[in-house]
Amino acid sequence: MSEKQGTPSRVERVLVYMVAGIIGVSILSFIAVLVASFSGVGREAFAAGMWPVIVAITYVGLPVGFILIVVLMILGIIRRKREANQNGSVEG
Repeated sequence: MSEKQGTPSRVERVLVYMVAGIIGVSILSFIAVLVASFSGVGREAFAAGMWPVIVAITYVGLPVGFILIVVLMILGIIRRKREANQNGSVEG
């Protein structure tokens, strides 16, 4: 076994960075839409340029981040069970 017990795998670390990045970008795009709305950008302006992409990120980012958090929790539970089974078989 090359990894220490209790350390997350490479997949888990990648998922953590993905969650942080997706949720961070989603929150930034949400703030951008709020600032633009309060500064007087009309609804028709949100249909042109980069605004449709920014609005789509706002709608999609947080649910995707939530799904990735659930996947990360499941992977952590599986890893802990596997470690517990290995420790139980060694001690018993």
